This record gives sequence, structure tokens and C-alpha cells, in this order.
Amino acid sequence: MATNGRGHGKGAGAGKGAGGMTGKVRRPLPPGERFFTPGATGLRQAVEARSAVPMTYLFTQVPRWVAPAALVILLLAGFAVANPLGGVAVVPVIAFVGWLAYLSWPSLGVGGKLLRVATLTFLVLLAATRFGAF
Repeated sequence: MATNGRGHGKGAGAGKGAGGMTGKVRRPLPPGERFFTPGATGLRQAVEARSAVPMTYLFTQVPRWVAPAALVILLLAGFAVANPLGGVAVVPVIAFVGWLAYLSWPSLGVGGKLLRVATLTFLVLLAATRFGAF
């Protein structure tokens, strides 16, 4: 199997396919010791199991720039629009940041935990102001 200089092989899924269209090169999963939290039980185990498929898809099949770009656009819309529509734009950002914070929580130190709590607090307050709570 030939490689393209970056260690990726040219196989059935890479290169030019039928009709001259270029195929999609799939990124491998990042290296790591464990994907799930060791010894997790209950809610954490269920959330990690249910998050595995969307997280794998998001971080391996979607271009790397899509998630950050979408979050920045939604956050900017939340800042720019001073009515409930701005709050609606911030809600997916809160959900995504909260989801990642929950998944990364066991591996964080005190500083990382405080930063995530501060970020989520700021986002919730932003959405609350857009919904007219203050």
C-alpha cells in the first residue's frame, strides 16, 4: 500500500474514486490510554457511553474547523442579538461546553475545574440576560 507522505495509506477510501471525485480521508482516533473513565458507575458511565458515537464522529469525520466555527458564530450571535433569539443562540454553546466539561471533569485539577465553572457561569448569565432575567 502506497502512502501519501503523511503516513496515510491510499486504499479504497482515499484518493480518486469512481467518477473522478476525491474520496474522504478519515482521521484516526487520537492516541490515549483510556477512552472511558476507569471505575465510572451510574450516570457518568451512561453519559460516556452515549457520548462515544457523537464525539467520535465530531472529532474524526467532521472537518476540524466546523465545531469551533459554529460555536464562535453562535456565541457572537448571542452577544450581538439583545433579545431572546440571542439567548437561543447561546444555548447550544452552553450545552457543548457543559458536555465537554462534564466529560473532562475527572482528569482536571482545581484550576481547570474553576475555569470550566466560570465559563459556564458566564454563558448562563449571558443567556439569562438575553431572555430578560436581568
